[in-house]
Amino acid sequence: MVEDIEVQARLDELENLVHSNNTEKLREALEDFPTAHVVDFLSDKPETDIVHFLKLIDPEDSGRVFSYFPIERQYEIFKILDKRTFSDFFTSMYSDSRADLFQEFTKEEQIEILPFLNKKTREDVIVLSAYPPETAGGIMSTDFATILINMTCQQAIAKIRHDAPSQKMIYYIYVVNDDMEMLGIITIKDLIMSDPKDIVRDLYNENFVYSEVNEDREQVASKIGKHDLVAIPVLNSLKQLVGIVTHEEAIDIIRAEHTEDLEKFMGIVPSEDEQTYLGTSSVEHFKKRVVWLVSLAAVGLISGVIIHQYQHVLEQMIILALYMPMMTATGGNTGSQAATVVIRAIALDQIDDKQWLSILWKEARVSFMLSFCVGGLVFIKIAFLSSISLLPPNMSFEFVGFIISLAIAMQVMTSAIVGAGLPLLVRRLGGDPAVAASPAITTTVDITGLLIYFTIASHALGI
Repeated sequence: MVEDIEVQARLDELENLVHSNNTEKLREALEDFPTAHVVDFLSDKPETDIVHFLKLIDPEDSGRVFSYFPIERQYEIFKILDKRTFSDFFTSMYSDSRADLFQEFTKEEQIEILPFLNKKTREDVIVLSAYPPETAGGIMSTDFATILINMTCQQAIAKIRHDAPSQKMIYYIYVVNDDMEMLGIITIKDLIMSDPKDIVRDLYNENFVYSEVNEDREQVASKIGKHDLVAIPVLNSLKQLVGIVTHEEAIDIIRAEHTEDLEKFMGIVPSEDEQTYLGTSSVEHFKKRVVWLVSLAAVGLISGVIIHQYQHVLEQMIILALYMPMMTATGGNTGSQAATVVIRAIALDQIDDKQWLSILWKEARVSFMLSFCVGGLVFIKIAFLSSISLLPPNMSFEFVGFIISLAIAMQVMTSAIVGAGLPLLVRRLGGDPAVAASPAITTTVDITGLLIYFTIASHALGI
């Protein structure tokens, strides 16, 4: 609460500085002001006010702040500005954010903005925009510093000053040869603490983790997380350093992939562009949900056919109808639980396709123990709490309770195996395990559960 009050006080101070057009104090205030707070401060303001603010501050700060805006907002600002003014903001952006925005432009808009960019920015944005967005090249940044292996520490530090990487990317310094082939890494701390006459060749670490330019971005993010890196170098086929991917980008990738997997798992068609809930129209929400929902509803008609086939059983044993909702709900929950733990294990590379038999056997053992808990609860409910009017005169509650609890217990076991098996099957066929969605599992176990339930009940009770 105290922190929120302090943040609000600083935002109010920022508002006053903007209104007073006190450029010098505004720039001083921004030095220690978190970028995320500045973006929050500007997020609900019209584009004209945002432009006014960005013009008041240093070009480097304006590019940093502008990079944090959603790409839709960046594009709106682009449309209201003349190309020369916009090019100032565009040039100061982070290189990866700049490339992402450039790819949002139409071909005509790209051609219109290029003449207003300096040679370095123009070449940089064209190169970065050429890579597919799902690859390391599509998300990498050129915000890094390189030094040659035969340099002294004094020469290396001078070159780093010349390259002028941003403060957040200055921790790792990349050691290359004259052909830009990456040889290793050295930290800025090692350079500063060493004697100015020491040679980089004697100081650098030749063991490093890297990504290839065409490597999938999920694998890149996984490497950054696994090795706890601030950034990972990206190399081309000639082992030349062409860019880096930062841990911030990795976090964005992981969040986007988790969102996509969650949407798939819940039977929602993922969208190409990441948007907020309220920022997505009702029509778009409808399109994302209708395919799975209608498809599964059509498949669910099989459940109605099964119930119709066993209508005579329900007429004679009305008590069976009372426990059908419990049977279907328990099966759906069990299947979803099994699918969730298996998909998570797949995502974390804890299991592979070759272990499918061990996985199903493990889920069978777990579900066997769960079935005792659920079956016991059902038996107690039927044997001691059900009304005598629900049974034919020649049957006991104990016997009927045992049959129904046995059927539900078997439903728990089969649901767990189905829930674990579907993601494995989809993965084995080359698909995304997340498409074995929770609604799909629920529909499947509903059908299998009804077959088990009525088959056991009709045969055991002689109906």
